[in-house]
Amino acid sequence: MPMLKIKNLCKTFNPGTINAKTALAGLNLELKDGDFVTVIGGNGAGKSTLLNAISGVWKPDRGTIEIDGVDVTHMPEHKRAAFLGRVFQDPMKGTAPDMEIAENLAIAARRGTKRRFVWGVRKAERVRYRELLATLELGLEDRLSSKVGLLSGGQRQAVTLLMATLQRPKLLLLDEHTAALDPKTAAKVLELTDRIVSENKLTTLMITHNMKDAIAHGNRLIMMHEGRVIVDVEGEEKQKLTVEDLLKLFNQQSGAEFTNDRAILG
Repeated sequence: MPMLKIKNLCKTFNPGTINAKTALAGLNLELKDGDFVTVIGGNGAGKSTLLNAISGVWKPDRGTIEIDGVDVTHMPEHKRAAFLGRVFQDPMKGTAPDMEIAENLAIAARRGTKRRFVWGVRKAERVRYRELLATLELGLEDRLSSKVGLLSGGQRQAVTLLMATLQRPKLLLLDEHTAALDPKTAAKVLELTDRIVSENKLTTLMITHNMKDAIAHGNRLIMMHEGRVIVDVEGEEKQKLTVEDLLKLFNQQSGAEFTNDRAILG
């Protein structure tokens, strides 16, 4: 059974108007348990729309979405969150900036459980969070009481990544989570991503604007164009890819030139 199964997914924004935009056009996609799939495509290809569809931000016009055999197509976003972990492009999202690192981690750890009236982070929890933060190798284990809003963008994304994976979600969604970071910091966050995904055997869908990163990370790569998957490579075939190969595949399958210089140049 696939961990993620998407069938004939369609979404048009502002239908019937001059501003109508088809974002997903009968998209089909399956992810096996443990797949780490990178997603690349030009602006307007439907990448973030796909992640929003999986997250339940809006309902599709047609099609179905199943996570681990459960049809979540019409499930409310807050209920669907029990299956998912997500890290956004903006380092300011996904955390409570005015709360301590330990408090943010506690919120993530207790997601889906019944809340009590008394709030606090227990000593045993702090010990665990300190150990987890130490694995990031960013010195954050000594800053449990620091407000998350005081962290750098890279530190914050690392904490958000840790929060998103604390409960080992069925599916981890990474929405260009390194795009707002400088190259050195982005490389560090991607290194952490690889390690966390591998150690927890997480099924992962990672959107990236960088073709080199799409090739270097994960076991499978898909390329989107006009709301559909037009390229899907994995295993040894993926490992042998170059940026030039990807551009050639895109041109062959879409009949168009890939125009996102940021993706090509990294």
